[in-house]
Amino acid sequence: MKGVFTDNERIFSQHLQNRLLPDHTYSVVSGGHPLCIPDLTWEQLKQFHATHYHPSNARFFTYGNFPLEQHLKQIHEEALSKFEKIEPNTAVPAQKPWDKPREFHITCGPDSLAAGSSGHTTVGVSFLLPDITDTFEAFTLNLLSSLLISGPNSPFYKALIESGLGTDFSPDVGYNGYTREAYFSVGLQGIAEQDTQAVRDIIDRTIEEVIEKGFEEDRIEALLHKIEIQMKHQSVSFGLSLTSYIASCWNHDGDPVELLQLGGQVARLRQCLKENPHFLQEKVKQYFKNNPHKLTLSMTPDNKYPEKQAQMETEKLKEKVDSLSPKDKQQIYEKGLELQTQQSQPQDASCLPALKVSDIEPTMPLTELEVALAAGQTPVQICAQPTNGLVYFRAFVSLHTLPEELRPYVPLFCRVLTKLGCGLLGYRELAQLMELKTGGMAASPHVLPDETHLDTYEQGVLFSSFCLERNLPDMMHLWSEIFSSPCFEEEEHFRVLVKMSAQELANGVPDSGHLYASLRASRTLTPVGDLQETFSGMDQVRLMKRIAEMTDVRPVLRKLPQIQEHVLHRDNMRCSVNATPQQMPLAEKAVEKFIRNLGRSKPERKPVCPYVVEKPAPSGSSGSAHISGPQVIRKLITAPTFKPCQTKTHFLLPFPVNYVGECIRTAPYADPDHASLKILARLMTAKFLHTEIREKGGAYGGGARLSRDGVFTLYSYRDPRSAETLQSFSKAMDWAKAGRFTEQDIDEAKLSVFSAVDAPVAPSDRGLDHFLCGLSDEMKQVHREQLFAVRHEDLIHVSNKYLDTGKSTHGLALLGPENTEIAKDPSWVTGE
Repeated sequence: MKGVFTDNERIFSQHLQNRLLPDHTYSVVSGGHPLCIPDLTWEQLKQFHATHYHPSNARFFTYGNFPLEQHLKQIHEEALSKFEKIEPNTAVPAQKPWDKPREFHITCGPDSLAAGSSGHTTVGVSFLLPDITDTFEAFTLNLLSSLLISGPNSPFYKALIESGLGTDFSPDVGYNGYTREAYFSVGLQGIAEQDTQAVRDIIDRTIEEVIEKGFEEDRIEALLHKIEIQMKHQSVSFGLSLTSYIASCWNHDGDPVELLQLGGQVARLRQCLKENPHFLQEKVKQYFKNNPHKLTLSMTPDNKYPEKQAQMETEKLKEKVDSLSPKDKQQIYEKGLELQTQQSQPQDASCLPALKVSDIEPTMPLTELEVALAAGQTPVQICAQPTNGLVYFRAFVSLHTLPEELRPYVPLFCRVLTKLGCGLLGYRELAQLMELKTGGMAASPHVLPDETHLDTYEQGVLFSSFCLERNLPDMMHLWSEIFSSPCFEEEEHFRVLVKMSAQELANGVPDSGHLYASLRASRTLTPVGDLQETFSGMDQVRLMKRIAEMTDVRPVLRKLPQIQEHVLHRDNMRCSVNATPQQMPLAEKAVEKFIRNLGRSKPERKPVCPYVVEKPAPSGSSGSAHISGPQVIRKLITAPTFKPCQTKTHFLLPFPVNYVGECIRTAPYADPDHASLKILARLMTAKFLHTEIREKGGAYGGGARLSRDGVFTLYSYRDPRSAETLQSFSKAMDWAKAGRFTEQDIDEAKLSVFSAVDAPVAPSDRGLDHFLCGLSDEMKQVHREQLFAVRHEDLIHVSNKYLDTGKSTHGLALLGPENTEIAKDPSWVTGE
């Protein structure tokens, strides 16, 4: 829990809920406040578990097309029949409404990653809303929240984000329906402390304006269109998403079936708007203007905050220790030894239901793909799938001609491309059309490793979008406008987007610190790692912070048209379409028209890197029976002179916990060793690292993984230790090299790996591995067979071949507080 509260956004959100709903369970930290956890007794924990985690307090949810009778039989025999029914008394009582608004001020730790030196204050205004079991009112208020805050056309975006007072909305902005009574919150972060009242005035004024003017009909239609698309879009976690969607309402005895009938809710809302055009304005007046249950929460950083928290913890622990008798201390010591012994013993998993490796299908199903050439030479991959009336379009443009000095700005180019306007459309008009006609349009930088060589890769930008079939011509027209005439002159809005982006990146570090540590650790191991750090690592966080702090952003803005020359044309482009067979003819025509309208790059443009190799993707002519049509030629960059080297980087951050990453250069995807290393990573996680790092070391998480680019990573997450964790990594490698694992351990690791390899793929994403990385199903089948074939001796072999410090290059990185041990070690450098 100390790790949770390294994140200032979490601190703000937690206080918001505790203060707005102070009468019952929502007034406390559900996971336990670090200062309160020592007060919890064993008996209290045992009693809480016995009532709250009893089947009488459970909800059972099944999703799928298996017969329900077998599920009900199993639930009865394995759970319900083994317990006596109790009355858990876990109902949450209603919050007593206030008769007047309240205000609170809190402090948090400093944020060294946030832009600016003075504007680190956050202020938010929150309103208590009705019970979430009133499903139509909840649906209406959720939609109303989106109208108020979503996108550049919303009233609060215009009034707050574009005011220039702050960097982004305050945490927990919008409708929150996870508590018994919902709430709505809006505010700004990254403001100067003296601007707190100005923000509050803007919020009050905006509410008045909405009551007076209402909402444009097109914006309401755009949100209803979004609901229609959400109902049709199929994700692999659809069942789990439904569980999450209904859980809160159902837990408070609402009707989960009524909640799922979205079509009925939409129809009822349309009827309400037809009968009363001021329906939504009246809701704003009722719940926001005339609602005395209103909380204003402000938060400012305190440079001494970490020290104060540490001091309170020290005093708390001293108080606890001082209250112990010598007998108590001896008993705790003995219990600690007993726990240590238990943690070191292998667990008996024979009582758990288990699959066998022989239960896994030996072969994978093939995905039929067709490649056609549009406008004479642009390859288009066609994948007919049951997409439920939606069309999914992607385009990938290789960046092998991009000058190196522009590389760091590609992520920013991608973030703002679809948000600055294009052609005759301003950024507000473009945002409106995207909401009305598509399920979203995005661009993102990609680094795609070669499957056979660690020092070869493809870099580029992926453009992706989807829409209802009827809107396909409109969606492709928007892409044509974005490609042919993007708007890079809108300096003020560009500045707003930069500030928001920098703030989001800074806020994301406490949640993803292990990923940032791993990216930095792999930077000097492969060319792919180097570019990924530039695009997505701490380098990118620091760059965006510097841009956000610039008084004049025009020099950066001028780089975007330079990047455009290398990206927004049809040379080095390939496209893909996933749609139903019936939709495909229309989709192919729309894509063909889009490509024909695109310009070409300047003929003299040459690759910046002298080492560009053309590599044909698998096709029918090269033995891939499931792919028909001409070969796709990918332009890869190779770095034959790249020399991997070891680095150790420590990013000093004001966190009470660490994020540790150690990376090792190993083998590419097509190498049989890659399969052995993938099994080994899972084996080390489950049988060694989890016990050492989480159970014994107290970290929130830790483990090992192998990425497709051949980098083997050991990591820890929200870790109270650092040097000890690096020692645990070393011990894990020794454990692997000594082969201290059983055949059953290997089988369990294989089952775990295959659960990811055989994870369902949504119809929208089928064929994506071939489109992006040139991986055919035949190549994936070879890798599958290599995974099946991994033996005990193979695991020992790859452990000794790659994990030995003297045989492979290692990179280390650490995000966390001051560390005297590391500060003394000259092999470590401080991250900039």
